[in-house]
Amino acid sequence: GMLKRVDEVFDCWFESGAMPYASRHYPFGQRDTFEQNFPAQFVAEGLDQTRGWFYTLLVLSVHLFDKPAVNNFVVNGLVLAADGKKMSKRLKNYPDPQEIVEAYGADAVRMYLCNSPVVRAEPLRFKEEGVRDVVKDVFLPWYNVYRFFVQETFRFEGSGDKRFTPSPDCIKASSNVMDRWINAESHGLIKFVREELEAYRLYTLVPRLVAFLEDLTNWYVRLNRDRMRGGYGEVEASTSLCTLYDVLLNITVLMAPVTPFITELIYQNLAQALPDGHPMKADSVHFVMLPDFDARALDADV
Repeated sequence: GMLKRVDEVFDCWFESGAMPYASRHYPFGQRDTFEQNFPAQFVAEGLDQTRGWFYTLLVLSVHLFDKPAVNNFVVNGLVLAADGKKMSKRLKNYPDPQEIVEAYGADAVRMYLCNSPVVRAEPLRFKEEGVRDVVKDVFLPWYNVYRFFVQETFRFEGSGDKRFTPSPDCIKASSNVMDRWINAESHGLIKFVREELEAYRLYTLVPRLVAFLEDLTNWYVRLNRDRMRGGYGEVEASTSLCTLYDVLLNITVLMAPVTPFITELIYQNLAQALPDGHPMKADSVHFVMLPDFDARALDADV
């Protein structure tokens, strides 16, 4: 027969915009399930979907229900080559991703991307030096603090017939201004992370997490080494170690979504000191809920 052109052709993104309804066969089936979960909390896609999926989702939803299909759009920018051009297999203008992961680890790549313009829907010129700097400036100091804590805990337990036991009450009772300061910073960080995640402001997280790690490594540990080594007596050593343990555990849980592998390594050892039934003790750091902040610890004076 004769083939005839149809003038009225839907854009191919129309079916993607109909996804919330078509996937549930709404309104012919799963009506209750759809209505309980609509609108969605968030969707995540690249900037190029602004005029594609995001647009058709919004148009169809407003037309049908007079409200958006999604409460939050998490939009990432595009990753470009170091020269600002589009990555091209033909031009080979970017490093092999597998080689980058093997050289620096997946965590370093994740943190580099999460701390880049990409999470603000802006383009990123990918540079291998940026990934390397994450290892040098963040991971190595962080791991060295963790290793120092483990070493000093063994020394503390070996100096007598005693066992290191984390104690939040010990931290709260401390009159040492450095203990109070880093504890206030830790709980302020927890409050900040919870608020920013609930608002889907992912681009603010990593800079604040990195700044806290710098305070921990460059100030708290550096100025309290002698206390932790027992230079000011057993009570001071125990108090400073309890403080460092609590801070390390909190930052490990907070960093887990960004750096899942190094946090799992650190957590598996730290969790051994927690008693059974503790809310932060689980088979994996990724099973631990974000901790709640202690409003009484937020001491602005320190």
